[in-house]
Parts: sequence; structure tokens; C-alpha cells
Amino acid sequence: MESVHHVSLSSKILFSKVRKIVPPMLEKFHKGQLGRVAVIGGSLDYTGAPYFSAMASARLGCDMSHVLCERSAASVIKSYSPNLMVHPLLPSIDTVKDPNSIDVPSLAGPIIAMLSRLHALVIGPGLGRDEVTLKVVAEVIREARSRSIPFVLDADGLLIVTQDPSLVKGYKESKTMGIKVASQVEIAQAGNDDITDKASDACEQLSKAFGGVTIIQKGPQDVISNGVTSIISDSEGGLKRSGGQGDTLTGSLGTFLAWRAAYHEKMWDSGEQDNEKEAQSIEEVQAELSSENKRMSPETTLLLAAWASSSITRECSRRAFADKGGACRPVI
Repeated sequence: MESVHHVSLSSKILFSKVRKIVPPMLEKFHKGQLGRVAVIGGSLDYTGAPYFSAMASARLGCDMSHVLCERSAASVIKSYSPNLMVHPLLPSIDTVKDPNSIDVPSLAGPIIAMLSRLHALVIGPGLGRDEVTLKVVAEVIREARSRSIPFVLDADGLLIVTQDPSLVKGYKESKTMGIKVASQVEIAQAGNDDITDKASDACEQLSKAFGGVTIIQKGPQDVISNGVTSIISDSEGGLKRSGGQGDTLTGSLGTFLAWRAAYHEKMWDSGEQDNEKEAQSIEEVQAELSSENKRMSPETTLLLAAWASSSITRECSRRAFADKGGACRPVI
């Protein structure tokens, strides 16, 4: 098995590069230009997850935070915060007239009509496993991919692609998909370094199997890999493993994907020199991250967006645990 190629740069250097893709506050910007993110999820049984994800996206700094949920979840999620725009657009087996004969493209139409207004999608928090819902979301994924809209998959969103890997395989264009893998690699009787090496290798191999999509593998140290380059997020986190922390990670990543798009559209002067070449090797990624004035490629900024989202989530978890101890929950 091939060895994993890690970027061995300090967190200080990586954060300095992350700042390059965070938009400055300029008077010329209009509402919505710096991030319109939608969380697709929320069902009768699960209303907290989409809220955590969407609020994390909003609190981090996206301009507009949407939740596209099942009708039964809409009123509940609306009651959590006026900051969220909640749209009861996800159909379910209980809301269609004939579950045995459904028109998937027609049911997905209202959601697809919104895609042109969005910069990034987070698909999966609280989605549930209703068969009609999953078929409609699969159709939305196909359309988002055809429009090169970046999206994050988590929770039951991952179930959709395990059933049909072609939905995401090889989707690594300039606006690339990010998958957050919530499950940890089970490694018994191994030290921390060994765990990281094995998790890194598994993450890299999974990325390659999906044609180079970017994956975040959660664990004692989070691993981010696109099958060619891997970055380790090893900042200290909290010791409380409360529900909702993964959702705050997906929401944060949604905002970073929106900011990343704005960076590549050159909506502000970053003070960097243009770089026409894509970073296709570990050496080229490392060169971009080490340079002070070289504009980064989409491959590099996607790795950075994932790393930054992981690091911020881990730091927030650490601070919450230090303040609240075992009683801490996601702070949004």
C-alpha cells in the first residue's frame, strides 16, 4: 500500500494561508455576496442537527443561512432562531400522493430552483432515511454537480452515495465536493501515531476510490485528504463527545466553501500573484502553502477550507469543555 503524503507545515503557517480566503469587510460588498449556504436536512425525528449546522455556518460569517427541510420539521426549526431561513421543501413518503409512483425530478424541482442563489450546500444533517426524501436529494446532488456547486455530505447524506457512488465519484473540478466522514477507523491496541498513520492511509485510499474527492476523517487527530495530499488537524479538542459537534463542523465547512468560491472569483485584492497551474502533487501544494504572495489553486484552498473547519471546531470544543466541563454542548 502506498505511503500517505502529509503536509508538514505548522498550524501558524496554515492559518496564515486560511486568512487569505476569508473575505475582508469592504463597503463595496452587498448582502449575500460573501456566502449563501443551505443545509439540506431536517425531518420529523431530527431537527437539532440542521439547526446546529446552519447556525454554525451563520455564526462563522456567511451572509445568508438556509435550511431546506421536511415539512414536519420546518416550524420546529423556525422556532430555534430568526437568523435562519427555513424552507419546507423536502418531500417524504407521508407528503406524496402516491408513494408507489413518484416523479422525482418534479419533487426535486423547488429545491433545484434555489440552487442558482446558493454558493454551497451541506447535505445530510437530520435528513433521515425516508425513501422518497433520499431519492429527491440524490436528484439534487446530480444537479448541484452539473452546476459545479460545492457540497458537503454527512450523516444520511453519506448513505445516499454509498448506495450510488457515481453521484460523487471523480467530482473534483474547480469547485469541489467535500465529504465529512463521521465514523472513525477502528484500530485496536495501537498508539496515537499508529492510529494517525492508519487513519491517514484509510482516508487517502477512500478518496482515491471516489476519484479524488476531499474527505475529512474524524478521530483523535482529524485527517483531510484528496487522495494525493493529506493534512493533519491535530489541535487540542474538548473531551466531551456531545452530539452536534459534527454538525457544527459541516456548517463551518459550508461557509468556508462559499468564501473559497469568492476568493477564486477575485472579489477582493488578496495581494497575491496569479497562479495558472493546478497543484497536482504534494510538492506543488506545499510550495503554494509556503509562498507568501502566490495565489492558491482550487485543490489547495479546498484542503485549507477543510483543515480550517476542523481546527475551528476542535478549538471551540476545547474552550467549551474548559468552561463547562462535562455539561458542554455545541456553543452556537
